[in-house]
Amino acid sequence: MEIKDRMSGNEAVSYAIRQVNPDVMPAFPITPSTEIPQLVSAYIANGEIDTEFIPVESEHSSMSAAIGAEAAGARSLTATSSAGLALMWEELLLAASNRLPIVLALVNRTLSGPININCDHSDGMGARDTGWIQIYAENNQEAYDNFIQAYPIAEHENVHLPVMICQDGFITSHAVENIELLEDVAVRNFVGDYEPEEYLLNSGKPIAVGPYSASNYVMEAKKNQEIAMENAKEVILQVAQRFQKISGRKYGLFEEYRTKDADYIMLLMGSAAGTAKQAVDDLRAKGRKAGVIKLRVFRPFPARELAEALKHCRMAAILDRCESYNGNGGPLGCEVDAALFRSKVMIDTVNYIYGLGGRDFTVTEVYDIFNELEDAVQNGKKVEQYQYIGLRK
Repeated sequence: MEIKDRMSGNEAVSYAIRQVNPDVMPAFPITPSTEIPQLVSAYIANGEIDTEFIPVESEHSSMSAAIGAEAAGARSLTATSSAGLALMWEELLLAASNRLPIVLALVNRTLSGPININCDHSDGMGARDTGWIQIYAENNQEAYDNFIQAYPIAEHENVHLPVMICQDGFITSHAVENIELLEDVAVRNFVGDYEPEEYLLNSGKPIAVGPYSASNYVMEAKKNQEIAMENAKEVILQVAQRFQKISGRKYGLFEEYRTKDADYIMLLMGSAAGTAKQAVDDLRAKGRKAGVIKLRVFRPFPARELAEALKHCRMAAILDRCESYNGNGGPLGCEVDAALFRSKVMIDTVNYIYGLGGRDFTVTEVYDIFNELEDAVQNGKKVEQYQYIGLRK
């Protein structure tokens, strides 16, 4: 039975954590994710869960403690944002290379400088190549649902990789929305108990975690890690199918919105997808064939699947809420173009940068982007390939 409520994104993720009841949560506060450890610690103090909360002196320490706890055989998690994730950098790679299925609630916030506490995806994108699975949410409901699915993905025998569950800072983390919650017993049964095969506190089977690896073995370890990331695609879909049975809500690697006959498609991640969908509805009412692809899973990157979804449109806009500083575009723009090229899908694309540091992204700006695509196709107007949306003149 669904439970209807109103919650912020941080409250929704914290509620999911309470329902999962993990073993250990080390955490250090940082805006805008601070509420998550705060709320979880309140659940613990009230006796609602028996998670061991570890207050630490920094985010580097919180991920170090999560690694130690997970290696010992405990289901572990933490939460952070922005510079907190950057401070974990070394430990993020250790967690992934040691194949530890930790879950991290990442509330996306711009990385300084200049100092800013609002949303963009520079923190998550900065960690895109650390070996973590990354799943992004459009709204509070998805943040809640994604977290519940995280452990079954991370702990699957064909994966054993850590997972970041990402949501947009303040836009979803602090905004209150209607939400449908699952009953505690349904979540507990769905997630199940954690029964690791290998762990440090298994006295009958001693192991080493993080040993020195000679050159003869490092590449093989990296290849196995890459295979696990590829395996995660199918596992994510399997877990989503199971989740649909208990929730009625359907998830995939990405969501296609009115794309079946679309001439022009906008591809983006996170909360801005809602803005794009509204604009598409408005344009459809005027007879214009526009559509949206909302990318949910950034790692593993669904290259072939996206190329297939885009191949029938006439032109696509790829939107990044992050600057990659490569002089050529944002991370999503570069990856989508590479995916299209490798699949020999030769459609034109334009990469746009938007919403940095919390800059508003409006329905009107979505109209303008679709107008620009249409003008390029129908009238041959040249489009600036790598441009900022909403930039002050």
